[in-house]
Amino acid sequence: MSEKNQVKEFFKLGAVGNYFLRVFKKPDPNAPSNINLRLMHGINKISILIFLFAVIFWTVKRLFF
Repeated sequence: MSEKNQVKEFFKLGAVGNYFLRVFKKPDPNAPSNINLRLMHGINKISILIFLFAVIFWTVKRLFF
């Protein structure tokens, strides 16, 4: 296996990364939508942002304090 393919495989997003990309992009206008689905995606966006904020806060706290 060449070096280039190993690096490409290392940075492959996989299922979790693809989900994060889908959550923050424009919704498909042809996809069925109801209030439950919209609320679920809204809650997921909020939880992802809070988690990222907590990781950044924790990292800054560990490095500087």
